[in-house]
Amino acid sequence: MNLPTAEQSIKCVILCQSLTNKFTIPVFICLDERTGNLFIRSGDNIEIEIDRDGSLLDKN
Repeated sequence: MNLPTAEQSIKCVILCQSLTNKFTIPVFICLDERTGNLFIRSGDNIEIEIDRDGSLLDKN
């Protein structure tokens, strides 16, 4: 079982707090064991991916 890195964990908490402050609840958070990236889904159209060093990945 893989665990998120410290950088991913910190970024995840910051982003989830920001989403909650905007009245959008994060509904799905998972770690992709193939890539090691952390994935957050909130609402109908917000998808965030965080790589192993804590950087946000551009979905476009």
